Amino acid sequence: MGLSSKRTLVLVKHSEPVVEPGVDPNRWRLSERGRRRSVLLGEELGRYGPGVLVSSEEPKAAETARVAARGLGVEHATAPGLHEHDRLNAPFLGDEAFRRTARHFFDRPGELVWGNETAEGALARFEGAVGAVLDARDEDVVVVVAHGTVISLFIAKYNDVEPYELWRRLGLPSLCVLTVPGFGMRGSIYDLTPEG
Repeated sequence: MGLSSKRTLVLVKHSEPVVEPGVDPNRWRLSERGRRRSVLLGEELGRYGPGVLVSSEEPKAAETARVAARGLGVEHATAPGLHEHDRLNAPFLGDEAFRRTARHFFDRPGELVWGNETAEGALARFEGAVGAVLDARDEDVVVVVAHGTVISLFIAKYNDVEPYELWRRLGLPSLCVLTVPGFGMRGSIYDLTPEG
């Protein structure tokens, strides 16, 4: 998994989608504000000199990456396994119930408490997908645009952070810069949500 010590992985949580309670979240698309924030995301990512943006296949992540990559003039690709924790067919939850359920999910990683995948299962799948992306690419800086739950699980595995608290801090969009190998955080989470 990424043998060069000079490489950088930037994990990005997708931009703001249109929330459609009757539609599975893995089919949500970006809102107009989400597209504007994706332009700003591209500008911010330019500081790191990425060679490619690879996203999950979910529309909100793929659109985020496509808009940002266009502004940067770099390639965008999708890859399997980078999707969010599998919550297909789970009921739509209001904000407070969603936070409570997420807390339960992070606190009991080996138990199936939400959707169709445990936290441990989601982490193993996402970690394998990130490794496959890094192994397949030779760029020094690789950006992966994915989702809050799996990003939080991944970062918490390699850093001294609590996954639920990290999850709560991730904005739409936000980014975290990690070293490769080792996946240690360089600095803190950069949140691009203040723009209206």
